[in-house]
Amino acid sequence: MLSVRLICVGKLGEKFWADAVREYVKRLGAYCKLEIIELPEQRLPQAPSEGETRQALDKEAALIADKIPQGASVIALCVEGKELSSEQLADYLGRLTVSGTSRLCLVIGGSCGLSDKIKARAALRLSMSPMTFPHHLARVMVLEQLYRALNIAAGGKYHK
Repeated sequence: MLSVRLICVGKLGEKFWADAVREYVKRLGAYCKLEIIELPEQRLPQAPSEGETRQALDKEAALIADKIPQGASVIALCVEGKELSSEQLADYLGRLTVSGTSRLCLVIGGSCGLSDKIKARAALRLSMSPMTFPHHLARVMVLEQLYRALNIAAGGKYHK
């Protein structure tokens, strides 16, 4: 069974985000072993300089790197990443498992994004859309798409 670790910078605030996450965690239990790790977002001043932002991203990158399992294939969620359809994501995940990959690590950055150090480590840079979403919603969207992709790969009927 595929082992998936979702590393998220920032905490879920409102109950409705947590409820949505719990629903997809429950659904994903049939397809993978899922672990979600929340890391603290670095505090920045109201109008941070480029250097302050880079320094915060580097601190977050060190925390993220420490949580990436040895041998895991990494998918970094970033706006400049590749856009895939649900079917293409299912195909990508299928190719990973056929090639012997049993550990997958998805990474969602905080409000300032992800450090280039984490993006460079990723086998895939994935974009959900050219639009900007709050990272709380991105977490729910990633879990939903992971569920959809694994369901497609298993020949399920969830995808329409």
